[in-house]
Amino acid sequence: MLLRIIGKRNKERALPLTEPTLTMLREVWKIHRSRQWLFSNRKGTDHLSSRMARRAFNGARDACDFGDRFTPHTLRHSFATKLLEKGVDLRLVQILLGHSSIRSTEIYTHLSEPLRRDLRQLLGDFFAGLF
Repeated sequence: MLLRIIGKRNKERALPLTEPTLTMLREVWKIHRSRQWLFSNRKGTDHLSSRMARRAFNGARDACDFGDRFTPHTLRHSFATKLLEKGVDLRLVQILLGHSSIRSTEIYTHLSEPLRRDLRQLLGDFFAGLF
């Protein structure tokens, strides 16, 4: 139940594969049935080019009326933020994002509203017994 990903600069990492994700990927596989590529070109002979992936992303984005500022990086940023909001350890988020440095991951630790609310509660509880 691991998904092997080859990323930027041919960096490889393994990510846990959940049942819902596996089900969705099986449906994708039925379309092209490539033994080598999860997202292949039309002939199944090579991976999907970055140009075609961008075109598919932009088409889906436009169909949802999200606007041009919504990018693949927006999804990555949202994923990292949600993990942090759920209390996932920063080191684990680093691994999932494939960052070699924790400093790269720290960019995602901005205070979103749920984190601000949790911080207010934590500080309120902490200081309540002091006075």
